[in-house]
Amino acid sequence: MTIFETSEKYNIPVKILQEYEGWGLCGEVKKIMGSWHYDDSDIERLSTIMTLHDIGFTNAEVERYMKLLLLGKSSEDERLKMLESKRSGTLDEIHFKERQLDRLDYLRFEMKYNDIK
Repeated sequence: MTIFETSEKYNIPVKILQEYEGWGLCGEVKKIMGSWHYDDSDIERLSTIMTLHDIGFTNAEVERYMKLLLLGKSSEDERLKMLESKRSGTLDEIHFKERQLDRLDYLRFEMKYNDIK
C-alpha cells in the first residue's frame, strides 16, 4: 500500500507515516516508482507508534523506543524503563487532578453550605 492508502485505511496521519519513513524503521527498502509501500510488518510497527503517541510519548521518545524494539529481546529492560517512566508520570498527573477535584468539590460544598445559612 502507498502512504496515502495506508493513511486512509488505518486512519494514520500522513505526517506520522512520513516520520516513520524518515526513521528508517522498515525492515527493507520497499520503494516502488519512488514511493514507499507498506506491508503487514510495517502496519504492526505503525500500530505501536500510534499507541506510543496516544500515551504521550514525544516524537523523540517514539523514535528511540522503536529503534530499541528492532534490537529485540536485548532492549526489553530499556523499553520497560521507558514505559514505567511514562506510567509513573501519568499516575502523578492523575493524582494531581484528583487533588484539584477535591478542592473544587470543597468550594462547591462551601458555597452550598453558605447558601443554606
